[in-house]
Amino acid sequence: MDSHAHARYERMPFFLWGYTALLLVAGLLLGPLSQLPAGLSKIILTETALITDYVLVAGPGPALVNAALVTAISILILHFARVPYNGITMVVIGLMSGFSLFGKNFLNIWPILLGAWLYAKSRHEPFSKYAPTGLMATALSPVVSYFVLDNGWGTLPTGILAGMIIGFILPALSAYTYKVQNGMNLYNVGFACGLVAFLVVPLISSLGATPTTQYRWATGCTLPFTVLLVVLCAVLILSGLLLCGQRPAAVLSTYRRLLRTSGRAPSDYLRMFGPAPTLVNAGINGLIGLALILAIGGDLNGPTVGGILTIMGFSAFGKHPANMFPVMFGVLLGSVVMHWSLADSAVQLACLFCTTLAPISGYFGWPYGVLAGFIHASVVLYTGSPVAGMNLYNNGFSGGLVAIVLYAIIIAVIRHRRPEIQDEDYFDIVTHDEPATPRTAYQVTEKKE
Repeated sequence: MDSHAHARYERMPFFLWGYTALLLVAGLLLGPLSQLPAGLSKIILTETALITDYVLVAGPGPALVNAALVTAISILILHFARVPYNGITMVVIGLMSGFSLFGKNFLNIWPILLGAWLYAKSRHEPFSKYAPTGLMATALSPVVSYFVLDNGWGTLPTGILAGMIIGFILPALSAYTYKVQNGMNLYNVGFACGLVAFLVVPLISSLGATPTTQYRWATGCTLPFTVLLVVLCAVLILSGLLLCGQRPAAVLSTYRRLLRTSGRAPSDYLRMFGPAPTLVNAGINGLIGLALILAIGGDLNGPTVGGILTIMGFSAFGKHPANMFPVMFGVLLGSVVMHWSLADSAVQLACLFCTTLAPISGYFGWPYGVLAGFIHASVVLYTGSPVAGMNLYNNGFSGGLVAIVLYAIIIAVIRHRRPEIQDEDYFDIVTHDEPATPRTAYQVTEKKE
């Protein structure tokens, strides 16, 4: 790749470190410095099964500082592994920072990362190929915390070993699960982690462990987190419009093209459209997630802010307002007829993380997106218990189940009037560095006689 190709991404480290600094400053402002060491100690000494809100465990200040530390670690790993900047970079940073508010911390992620590094070494391949997956595989960091911290059962060596095994097997497993979901579930690693958790939890339970789900859910922090998210989203939108070397009108024109894509994985918006519209998309999507939580009377805390940050990360890889709204509406519609309420913490999270199924809406049309959200909100309520909350990406696992079933059913109906859907148009990874012409929702060709 020549120097000109790199020029479009040379400012990306500036934005990533600026985002890390924002998290750190917010954490220092929201918590007395004298309480920071004690708060961070509580975070690393707490078992982290879903739902473990670090804002409740240690306060908003230490929770945000932990997020800043984990984000900094992630940036450094991507840098020293020489991972090229692309949409996945923003996905990883959004996931790592978001889930560092409820489950990941700056210690329990290391064994899994070491396992991913060992996998790369065993295959004699560069770690850059597996570093993003290794970082995302820290969704199973509650397994490490449980092994290390559970009184009378786990130990530090077994916790490290368990994490290394998880990190070692996840790259291969996630590569396989990516195929079976047909690009319809954006949280592919979450689905793979769910499968691993379904094996790990019964195994350790048979050996005498008793892992259980948690319910630590903070309230009363809506105002400071609202201010933080509004500032972050405003900075992203203004940066996209004013700091990327393009006229605002040109950025908005490109953004309208982005909105016409299906979002089916892989849809690397950073490489397809460039940094400017991608940053605008992230800011707008973040405001949508924030508005939704406020509109339903939800709580802004570690898990919900983490969900919003995840949406913003995936704004570089498949999510945009046009394909998210129908899926979100499906969850809201479910609250009218189901025996659960939008006030339930798990449902609040489903309102945000259901957007993992945004490609179903973008690819097949909004009615199917509504259906996907409607089903997902109920399925996700029951997929966390069998794995005792050990998979932080529980919505990714639920989304994978829904995507596999719906894709097969919908395709059987659509093929009657759409003879051939060209999957290869979506599964060819974009390797160029100039913006590509976006694909429309349907890419079909008639069978020739």
